[in-house]
Amino acid sequence: MFLRVPVTRVGRPGGRDDSAAVEEPLEVRLHGKPFAVIMRTPGDDRALAAGFLLSEGVISTTDDLGAVEHCHHPRHPEVHNVVDVYLLGEAATGLAEHLATRRQVLTSSSCGMCGRVSIDSLSQRAPRVDHAWQMDRGVAGSLPLRLREHQGTFEQTGGLHAAALFTPDGQCERAAEDVGRHNAVDKVIGAMLLDDRLPLSGFALVVSGRTSFEILQKAWIAGIGLVCAVSAPSTLAIDVANDAGITLLGFARDGGFNIYAHPERIV
Repeated sequence: MFLRVPVTRVGRPGGRDDSAAVEEPLEVRLHGKPFAVIMRTPGDDRALAAGFLLSEGVISTTDDLGAVEHCHHPRHPEVHNVVDVYLLGEAATGLAEHLATRRQVLTSSSCGMCGRVSIDSLSQRAPRVDHAWQMDRGVAGSLPLRLREHQGTFEQTGGLHAAALFTPDGQCERAAEDVGRHNAVDKVIGAMLLDDRLPLSGFALVVSGRTSFEILQKAWIAGIGLVCAVSAPSTLAIDVANDAGITLLGFARDGGFNIYAHPERIV
């Protein structure tokens, strides 16, 4: 999503307006009570909320979700910036604890988990990713270009990140754009969660920009065995990849890439 905005150009050709990526707050509520506010690009909000709650440890499967609904403002029906989630089973039993732990925390478009989850706690929540499929190095090298084919709004604004799930032979299963890398990841994982398709053991995750701890922990929880990025990984992202059994590719550009963890999946 983007809007046309006025602009004064200095030393550049063009008109008096430009396209800018939309960034707005999304309030995620649990049973009508505020839980978190996410700065995001509107669109795929239900998937974003589901993916976010999965990485937060609030839910584990689709069986934990009762309803994921937009709340509509009575005087402004065009505004859809609140999603209310109703939990079932054990997830609902822990509702009070979840609300007390993270009540109305603002998550910026540049920050996902912000280090709230440790590698030790991740290893307790998610099993090591040990599925044995492999990807041809030519396919792996082409993933950033294949991702760009699904970045329509980026082409208009230059201001959005993207994430997508690809099969080992390079077919795109799901893609999303957002002002935040981690939001785009939550959107694609959350969409698959809502379709009851987790764990995502048969897919590779491709992201624009760099890879951080937050990106790798989301991939680990979803059961993804390969993460590819067009830029650099952080040291903690590499640590998570090694511990999780995830193949981590960085600087994937012009058909080449670096492998930072578990090279055995690339042939």
